[in-house]
Amino acid sequence: MKEVNLIVQSKGGCGKTFCCASYAQYVAAKAANQVEVHCYDTDTSNRTLSRYKPLNVHVINILTRDNNVDIRNFDGLVEQFLEKDGIGIVDTGSNTFIPLMSYIAENNIAELLRESGVRLILHVPIEGGQAQVDCIESLGRILNDVDAEVVVWLNEFHGAVENAGKPFEQFGVYQKHKDRIIGIVRVEKRNPDTYGKDIEQMTKLHLTFDEVDATTEMTFMPKQRLRNVKRDIFAKLESLPVMANALNGGEDGK
Repeated sequence: MKEVNLIVQSKGGCGKTFCCASYAQYVAAKAANQVEVHCYDTDTSNRTLSRYKPLNVHVINILTRDNNVDIRNFDGLVEQFLEKDGIGIVDTGSNTFIPLMSYIAENNIAELLRESGVRLILHVPIEGGQAQVDCIESLGRILNDVDAEVVVWLNEFHGAVENAGKPFEQFGVYQKHKDRIIGIVRVEKRNPDTYGKDIEQMTKLHLTFDEVDATTEMTFMPKQRLRNVKRDIFAKLESLPVMANALNGGEDGK
């Protein structure tokens, strides 16, 4: 592959799969009929991404018969990164975060991919509110342990990502590693009684944005609000220096 995108976060319930599914849909739309897009679900506790049928997600089983994580099973996934063409997008689970980070560091995966002409990008969701501290700690560990470019997703559903009134761009972790943080995608807080419930229903039904337009499970206004969400997120993704945008004359992928 030319580019591999891993969505990683040790904190569960921070909107990781929503970010992953949104990004996968964006890349698939941008790369249509130009390059292959390969989506993978390695989340052992909640295989949500694989339920989005239009994404043609490959499930990677990293559990043993005793339901223990066998991180060695990531070997086969890395080999696919090296052998296949196109763009890869991988949803990982919070329960495999520590062994996965250890695997990447111990096996010098970032360096291996780089030397093989594969660009590695880590996407890290940060949720505002009570989960923010844990999410920021996770981001710091990722940046310290893995020499790769990072896209930060700021999920404001439960509150703005800030510290004592300071925005994320003034956080120490950003200032220390801003040379490797290639983009920030802000998922803005919206009315929880309308947009919030619409997103929840879309997620519960495992529908892509395009499927929302065709479903009979939703009425006109929820569909319209979700179109607004799609337009907003996709517009922000347009600014990322990733391969999907380079295919269409946007920001250059490296």
